[in-house]
Amino acid sequence: MKRSSGARIAATLTVSALSLALITGCSDNGSDDTKGSDAKESAAASSAPAAKALTSAELEKLLLAKGDIKGFEAESGDDTLPKSKSDVKTDKAECDPLAWATAALAPGDTDANASNTLTAETSAASKDPSDLSESDIENAFDVSITFVGLSSYDGDGAEKAVKAVSDGVTACSGGYGIKAEGENSKVIKVATAKSSGAGDESVAFSEDVDMDGEGTATFLTEVVRKGNTVATFYSVNLAALGKGGKTEIPAEVVTAQVAKLK
Repeated sequence: MKRSSGARIAATLTVSALSLALITGCSDNGSDDTKGSDAKESAAASSAPAAKALTSAELEKLLLAKGDIKGFEAESGDDTLPKSKSDVKTDKAECDPLAWATAALAPGDTDANASNTLTAETSAASKDPSDLSESDIENAFDVSITFVGLSSYDGDGAEKAVKAVSDGVTACSGGYGIKAEGENSKVIKVATAKSSGAGDESVAFSEDVDMDGEGTATFLTEVVRKGNTVATFYSVNLAALGKGGKTEIPAEVVTAQVAKLK
């Protein structure tokens, strides 16, 4: 990678493997009584008011904050994440939702978006810089940083956002080009990955990214829907990448964030 801010690049140029835990409905060929019951439930659902999107300000209050999750420090994503979708472009429109989800931007059609970062605390973080040992310095990059994005939608917009991501995994399996804030990168492969199963619906995907001709690195992204709010998670550990590994998304971060959603 060419950028000194590895975390920022990783957040914007990676759009990892998507495994979807999409819930599929089963058709019912049962009795007339069952069909009648289904019809009544359908009528009741159609008379319910359509979901209304939360505002960006309301989403900000739902992001994990300091003290919400033990072992992680919550910080604003203002300095590490793209400000808008115009900052992240791909060479295939169907791949845009993947890139946006990885950059903590809304994967669907909405302006309601909020984001932050969760950094795993290390023993070195509590030390005075002058007291750091050689081992502390060597392990300075062995820390997991998770970029979290929240977006909210009117009506069935959240379901459509998740579908756009799952469709993108299939359409972009052979890779795509991405330009994030003026920097070009190449995703070589996109594949489904095992999701957490959190929320009402969750999908996850992995991406193999060309590291400027110095091999490839694998990144993971997960998208979780709860009601009409969508949460995206993307983690990076520079030390793990340097060793040819991949960064897993901390399960406790996903669990804690989804629990805060309405």
